[in-house]
Formats: sequence, C-alpha cells, structure tokens
Amino acid sequence: MFKKIYNLIKILRKLAVSGAVDTLNNIRPIPVSLKFVFFIFSIGKKQQIEKPKKESGEALCEALENMGTTFIKLGQFLATRPDIIGEDVAKKLEKLQDKLPAFDTVEAKIILKKEIGDKSFKDILSFSDPIAAASIAQVHFAKVKIKNEEKELAIKILRPNIHVVFNEELDALIFFAYLVESFFKKTRRLRLVKVMHLLKEITNVEMDLRFEAAAANELYENTINDDGIKVPKIYWNYTSKKVLTLDKIEAISIRNMDDLKKENIDLKKLSKNLIQLFLKQTVRDGFFHADMHQGNLFVDKEGNIIPIDFGIMGRLDENNRKYLAEILYGFIKRDYIKVAEVHFLAGLVPNTASKDKFAQALRSIGEPIFGQSVKDISGGNLLAQLFEITEKFNMHTQTQLLLLQKTMVVVEGVARKLNPEANIWETSRPILEKWMKSTKGPEATINKTINFSKELLKKVPDLPNVMDRANRALQMLSEGKLNLYVADGKNFELEELKMKNLRNNIVITFLGIVIGLFIVF
Repeated sequence: MFKKIYNLIKILRKLAVSGAVDTLNNIRPIPVSLKFVFFIFSIGKKQQIEKPKKESGEALCEALENMGTTFIKLGQFLATRPDIIGEDVAKKLEKLQDKLPAFDTVEAKIILKKEIGDKSFKDILSFSDPIAAASIAQVHFAKVKIKNEEKELAIKILRPNIHVVFNEELDALIFFAYLVESFFKKTRRLRLVKVMHLLKEITNVEMDLRFEAAAANELYENTINDDGIKVPKIYWNYTSKKVLTLDKIEAISIRNMDDLKKENIDLKKLSKNLIQLFLKQTVRDGFFHADMHQGNLFVDKEGNIIPIDFGIMGRLDENNRKYLAEILYGFIKRDYIKVAEVHFLAGLVPNTASKDKFAQALRSIGEPIFGQSVKDISGGNLLAQLFEITEKFNMHTQTQLLLLQKTMVVVEGVARKLNPEANIWETSRPILEKWMKSTKGPEATINKTINFSKELLKKVPDLPNVMDRANRALQMLSEGKLNLYVADGKNFELEELKMKNLRNNIVITFLGIVIGLFIVF
C-alpha cells in the first residue's frame, strides 16, 4: 500500500511540474479543489524562462514527452479518444514523438543473451549500437549465422525493467483516476478508470514482443502471394518476450520521394498499391496494420512496400468485413437505399428507426463528398461522417471500426503525397468488387454449403453426448446450481475493488495517524 501511495505522490508531482495540468485546464476546466492539490505538489518547482505560448495540443505533447514512457503511451492512447480531449487536441497528439535516449549496448547484449540462450547468442557475428530508440524498446542491427548462412537481421529489445516501471506508474494513475471519479462526480461520464485500465491491458500486450512477432508473422503469411508488398520474416529462435528478431530491410523511407524517383520508382503505381494492399488486408483477411504512417513504410528497389512496427494491429470479423465492403461499395455506386439496408440487416441500426430517413441521412454525407474534386474524396473521412450519423440512430460503433477509419485516413494521406491526384474510389473499386464476388457468387454459395455440411457431419457422432450435457445443464439450472449471469469486465471490476480497498486503507491509516498524534500531544 505504501509503495502505491509513494508512486501516486511521484505521479502527482510529475503532472504538477510538467505543465500538463495547465494545458489540460485549457482544454477542459479542472475543478478548483483539484487544481489546489496540484498547486501543493508544484511547490518548489523551478521557474522557467517565459517562452512563446504554444497551442494546447503542442504543449500537451511536449509535457507528455518530458514525463517519459507511461505518459507517452497515455498520450498515444488519448489520441484515439477525441470524446475526452476534443478532436483538435487528439489530432495534435497523433504527432507525439515516441523517442527516448537509448540504453547501453552492453546491457542490450546481456538481455539478448539471457533471452535467446548461449547457443543462439554464439551465432551472432556482429551487433550494432542502437539505430533507433523509443519509449518501450530500441532496435539494433546484427549479422547472424543461420544454417551456415550469414543473415542481416534487425533485433528489437525491450528497455530494462520497463514492464515494472510502466505498471507501477499506471497503477498510480488508475488509483488517481479512481479518486477523481470518487470526489468529482461530473468526471464519471469520462470513465477515466476504465480508460486507464484499457491502456494498461493494451500496453502490457505490446510489451510482450511475442505478440508483435505473431502479428508480423500472420501479416507475412496473409500477403506472401501478393504483389507489391514484402513483410519482414520473423526468426523465432531469436525471439522471446523481450526480444523480437526479423529481417533487416534494405529500402527507402516512403517519405523520401526524391530518393524514390532516383530509383525510378513509379509513385503513381506505389500510391495505388498502398491503397489496394490496405483494402486487401481489411476486407479479404480481416487483419490489418493499424499504424501505417510514413515512418513505418519503406520501399525497396523493385517498388515493393515494406511495413515495419507491428505493435498496433486491427482485426475485423467476417460480419464487419462484409459491412465495410458493402458500405464502401454502396457509396461508390451512390446506392444509399442499399447502404441503409446493410445497416438494418446487420442489426447495426434499430428496426424502430425509419429506413427512408436513414437513407436520406446517408445521402447527406455521400453527395457532398462526390461533388468534390477527385483529390479531395476520402474513404476515411466518409467513414468518420458515417459513424457520426449512425450514432444519431443509436448505432454503437465498435472500437475496431474506429481504428480502421483512423488508419484509412493515414493511408490515404500517404497515398496522396505520392500522387496528389489519386482517385481513392476508382482504386478501391476492383478490390471491393472482387471480394464481394468471392463472398456472394455461385461458387461462394456452393463452398459455404459444402463446409457447413462437413462441420455438421463431424458433429453427428457426438450428438448423444451433447444432448446429455444439455439435459444436465438444464437440471442444474432448475436446481439453482448454475448461474448464467456472469458479469462482464471481471478484470476491470477487480481493479475497481482494489482501488476502493486502497482508498479505505489510506483513510483508516490517516485517521490512525491523526488519533495517534492527539494521544501523544
């Protein structure tokens, strides 16, 4: 308990002296009593030379970067939550620089040896100093002997003790959010505790590099037969929870257009490939790279796109893929009745709503977009407006669709820098048409019937056991021995219970100290 209190005090001090509180107060007014708490913790703060005032978003970025790993990750996460900090600030936070000084190469080698073992470590012929360092990990180049062949590899290594530091700081932030929600009821609508808890779960997955390796490997297998893309291969013998090893890429950053032109890379073709490859990932595979900004995209001499950094990935189930493809294709055809029907058939809009009114609302966002010049038409912006409209018809947008929309905006932005006249819709059309044909054509219907029949035949021998288990379950239910109403979010509820218990312990400890002082004096 005392360690959590100590960590909370450190966090409050960081927030108080960083300037983040003043910036947040400009975005959303902070209660006076809470501002007083931060004032107490800012006592002794060094006076800084007056600098020109920055916009709220830029000032918040700078403050978060100065506070280190936990707050950089918090900023990146808040960039996906404009409902809390506002659209303008969210856009500024997307530019948050995830860079920190590198840790020592000797220490990196110690971690690497411990993780992959002596035998594999002996096969490393050379190991460079860090070539890039972020808040969670840094990257080294290495030459490794694999099956009598020398390979040029990139090795990503987690920062020492980062998992402990991050979780301690985030636990303190979760507790602070709980206290804020407890004493300032108006803040409860922001669900700060839940936001922090979700960030903790997401980043703990990110800190296990085996998950990133698995994501890269899945993308590699999904795209191995696609032209125009090369996903680096993962080397599992040199990969662990703290280490990720993959092919070193020899390529040009997609942002360096002058260098691409020198290599005679066709920028228009590259722009088209980028859009189509992203759509293949989403509608065909249901698994997409969700961080496709310019810093994560490279191009080799053959014009192949090489993505890196697989920490943020998105996944769409079959229903969402069908929804996405039919929606986009419906807008391309300007068939707003069809788009409305898709929403109703998928159960995304309540049956009580008017289909005609919904189709009219869709037309209100579709027609202005198609009235724009080719270079201004954006599928990502269309989805953003669509989600805004559907919210008014009581449709709850899923997190993965929001992630998809944000990624689509980024991909289109990169594509347009390569070719300012890129026609997003014409580029998208063949991919969407092909996928819809594969899921709705006669061949697709026959395949679905065959697969369904196979699955049914597999289950026939086990039917008596299934019936027996069902009878037992019904009997237990009637006797009150089986509870079907298990609450969702068990981990989150447990976290809240811990926070409540900690708060009560602090109050009791404080009262005990006060009573003790009265007795002594």
